[in-house]
Amino acid sequence: MNRKTDFYVRIAEATDVEEIARVINSAFRSAESFFIEGDRIDLNEVVQSLSAGTFLLADADGHIVGSVYVESRGERAYLGLLSVDPSHQQSGVGSRLMTAAEDYCKGLGCRFMDIKLVNLRKELPSFYQKRGYVETGTSSFPAGVKTTVPCYFIDMAKPLNEARLD
Repeated sequence: MNRKTDFYVRIAEATDVEEIARVINSAFRSAESFFIEGDRIDLNEVVQSLSAGTFLLADADGHIVGSVYVESRGERAYLGLLSVDPSHQQSGVGSRLMTAAEDYCKGLGCRFMDIKLVNLRKELPSFYQKRGYVETGTSSFPAGVKTTVPCYFIDMAKPLNEARLD
């Protein structure tokens, strides 16, 4: 779609739980249905995530069109669940959410950002490499998640003091 989406980024509140789950499940269903069946996250998992970290939301006139989860872990931060509603993909929402997440974590005093990518998502490494992330290893996919083909995570990280490349 390659159109511009007007939105602002805000911190999620407890009242956003259902919209967060909707955006994540819609985005992941669109991108990962070839190896995972069912929803990526349920309402309880969103609530649990909100107690451990923060969701940043792309809000377009009260409609959530994207989200990203961040969690401070000392000098390192974890970023996950970057999700853009399929009707707003390729419009800059994901890049702006990444920038907001990195800035937010820098503001918390984090010096590095860690991410995990499923190896089957061949389009993702170059997106993150352009943003300054480098591969740091691999890790196992969660044992409780049923997949139709074997997969694992590619671990990547980036120092948060570098200039942005968006």
